[in-house]
Amino acid sequence: MSDKTPIAPAANFIRNIVERDLEQGTYAQRLWAGSPGDASHQATGTPDPAKIRTRFPPEPNGYLHIGHAKSICLNFGIARDFGGVCHMRFDDTNPEKEEQEYVDSITDAVQWLGFGWEAFGQSHLYYASNYFDFMYRAAESLIESGHAYVDQQTAEEMRQNRGTLTEAGKNSPWRDRPAAESLALFREMRNGKHPDGAMILRAKIDMASPNINLRDPAIYRIKHATHHNTGDKWCIYPMYTFAHPLEDALEGVTHSLCTLEFEDQRPFYDWVLLRLAEAGLLAHPLPKQYEFSRLNLSYVVLSKRKLIELVENQHVNGWDDPRLPTLAGARRRGYAPEGFRLFADRIGVSKSDSWIEYTILEDCMREVLNSSAERRIAVLDPIKLVIDNYPEGQSEDCHAPNHPQKPELGHRVVPLSRELWIEREDFMEEPSKGYFRLFPGNQVRLRYGYVVKCLGCEKDAAGNVTTVHCEYLPDTKSGTPGADSVKVKGNIHWVSAAHAYSAEVRLYDRLFKEAHPGAGDRNYLDDINPDSVKTITAQLEPALKDAKPEDSFQFERHGYFVADRKDSQPGQPIFNRTVTLRDNWQK
Repeated sequence: MSDKTPIAPAANFIRNIVERDLEQGTYAQRLWAGSPGDASHQATGTPDPAKIRTRFPPEPNGYLHIGHAKSICLNFGIARDFGGVCHMRFDDTNPEKEEQEYVDSITDAVQWLGFGWEAFGQSHLYYASNYFDFMYRAAESLIESGHAYVDQQTAEEMRQNRGTLTEAGKNSPWRDRPAAESLALFREMRNGKHPDGAMILRAKIDMASPNINLRDPAIYRIKHATHHNTGDKWCIYPMYTFAHPLEDALEGVTHSLCTLEFEDQRPFYDWVLLRLAEAGLLAHPLPKQYEFSRLNLSYVVLSKRKLIELVENQHVNGWDDPRLPTLAGARRRGYAPEGFRLFADRIGVSKSDSWIEYTILEDCMREVLNSSAERRIAVLDPIKLVIDNYPEGQSEDCHAPNHPQKPELGHRVVPLSRELWIEREDFMEEPSKGYFRLFPGNQVRLRYGYVVKCLGCEKDAAGNVTTVHCEYLPDTKSGTPGADSVKVKGNIHWVSAAHAYSAEVRLYDRLFKEAHPGAGDRNYLDDINPDSVKTITAQLEPALKDAKPEDSFQFERHGYFVADRKDSQPGQPIFNRTVTLRDNWQK
């Protein structure tokens, strides 16, 4: 919140690495030919105008989530801050799970967060599948140099021979087949002469390595499937761990930033690059991989499997449900891109796994929205207030600031009339101790309006209060000389019943009621919060009727709300609660 002491950005060890590399001139001699390419292509270029190159390389097989926001802010932010460029690369090497829908949603999310891939006069939007020709050539080079072979073991035999963490693996019976024989078989694989799973291309490294990832990892497999970008050109596809270093090298990436689960793959990443540099296909300096801890956030699940289950089994309403931790859902809920960038700065980057409290993310959103969101009045649980001594049929203008800390945003008119809507909680027939709002005989100020004195109430047959009655003091209107003539302790908000906009408002809360859904032996679905959304009809000040999709406001006393970007209609916005004014989840 705005009244808190600002928190300095957390430590970021990767920035220290980049600063060191720039000081030492590690990448100062690189050439850039204007597009990705091998050593001979880049040799035709000029000194790279980008001091560093990073990349954000999602696989287009799903929607980005809050964890990806950390990686986006890191990769694009470091490139921006150090005079470099971040490539937007789609790692589309798996034809069975990738769709254009996901490509579009990912580019939208990155741009919404405030980042782009235009730099130094060109676009840096790339697809790994555009490098398939080079990847195939690189694989043939490894075969020819004795660093790869075609294996015809079954998948089960390969598993059995791989060994364990304490036992070395066993060499494949095909490991020492002549390079010419492997090359011929690999070309047969490419030409579609063998079914899926019949054979596979493996790197020849060390079956006794303590790092299981170096025990002759697979680098190409047969997969007769249509690819969203290359169609049916290929029936063999590279494994991600083989494709990843090649993509980085072709694009001249200097700092390849990955989450910690790729740490064990770094030796293979380096091995691939060194072997192909020795063959003259790639030029030094080669990319370097650095790992950081992924985002572990309380009260959410970020597992793709679990998110798919939530959507497909209709525990939520689609991938952009405002309760989901997808960026599409966060945007629809009203989370601000500036809030995500602030969040990334606050949590920093480290190599140690830790849990981040969801409250930190919410506080970042509150801080940003407190500064940017204009104020409006909304009555979420309305009850009628009648000013008995105010003339029927009459109304007058009250003036409310659009933002209390930004006078340059001006004021808006809030009409006042004889009948108003107020919050049900703002009246008590028998007040509790310390209650300063409406009760018989007490005086409060109608915010931006007059001081009123409560006279009593009406009830229905069940004893429920239906209408509150009061009288107003005509000389006490806010902004007039008499405003301070009567001192009151209570101040309530209201909207004119004759002018109010009746609207659907969705009160969103956390999807899960437990900080660690599914911890222990629990089913994470059992931890779903049954009160994660409540839909109400609220009474809003008339100015809100003109709200456009994605317009955000602070509803005074209630929190931050946004006009739904999907369901709002012209003149009929529907509002989603983004976040409450204060943390309601503190234990």
